[in-house]
Amino acid sequence: MNKNFLVGLGIGVGLGMLLAPMSGEETRNNLRERANDLADQAREAVNQGRDRFNRGFEQVKGNVQNMASNLGSSANESTSATGTEGGRNL
Repeated sequence: MNKNFLVGLGIGVGLGMLLAPMSGEETRNNLRERANDLADQAREAVNQGRDRFNRGFEQVKGNVQNMASNLGSSANESTSATGTEGGRNL
């Protein structure tokens, strides 16, 4: 969710609760519940973002490892094909 949307939602809920014809205690309880709901939604959004980042990171890490492995294999094949290693004859 968009941060501005959450802020707007929170302000709207808060104003609605303050202007509603309820007792002060009911209003405070409703505000507390709404704040907890918003906090839960924010936590969920953060967790989803973290999970998405971790999946992307693991995918990039795997790609880099594959590239390194392929480069190592190519270097070994070149060494075997030329019969040299580091400029020395085997």
